Amino acid sequence: MSKVILITGASSGIGYDATLRLLKKGYTVYAAARNVERMEDLQRAGAYLINMDVTDDESIKAGIEKILNQQNRIDVLVNNAGYGSFGAIENVAIKEARRQFEVNVFGLARLIQLVLPTMRERKEGRIINISSMAGRFSEPYGGWYHATKYAVEALSDSLRMELKSFGIKVVLIEPGAIASNWSGIAMKHLVESSEGTVYESYCKNQADVFTMMYKKASDASLIGRTIEKAITTKNPKARYLKGFGAKPIIFLSKIIPTKLMDAIMVKALLSKK
Repeated sequence: MSKVILITGASSGIGYDATLRLLKKGYTVYAAARNVERMEDLQRAGAYLINMDVTDDESIKAGIEKILNQQNRIDVLVNNAGYGSFGAIENVAIKEARRQFEVNVFGLARLIQLVLPTMRERKEGRIINISSMAGRFSEPYGGWYHATKYAVEALSDSLRMELKSFGIKVVLIEPGAIASNWSGIAMKHLVESSEGTVYESYCKNQADVFTMMYKKASDASLIGRTIEKAITTKNPKARYLKGFGAKPIIFLSKIIPTKLMDAIMVKALLSKK
């Protein structure tokens, strides 16, 4: 019997690639996003489209109910919806900070709450949370984004232990720099939020560094393949750290004293080139 998979944030990048990849494997895939018109290619490829806003509880519940009514189960949840909004903690409006938590953390958590009853009933299932290398280190002007990813890491670690006795596996995928519209959105917020403030020149420098770095970004297909592996492997890892910059940055953050790591980050990101 074909596995039933729900992927959020499927209209572009990682979610789009993963959806196509899993369809080719013969899985039943529900692709969820706010803009279903951007997913017509996925529908033609065989995906079922779900109009879902992960910040809207009614939208989330309607999407889950639709899948359960049609399939009676959800075997795999891939929590991929998320975005980055950079800027100085002082400058970013609390409304925007809350929205980032609503999308990156609370929407993810609500979906998990809604899929778990049927997974527990069947004594099997997989929850794959797309976190980030940003959940394991911090950098200037990314505090709110990093906070959401740290939260995803902690929630996933707790959930993995809570669900072990029910046969449900929880996997974290931690992408490094991946070619997508993520960096453009994050850097746009970074520059706009700093205009006319004491942080302006530093934020512009950091935006320039990110723009250069993302020219070397890994393709979204790398994470798509990792999602496929996390679904098909009998005993998946708790964490998959993949993508440009991810492994060296996390390695350095583990072995270098905090103050020295701070100095390296400031020098690399904020100094005029």
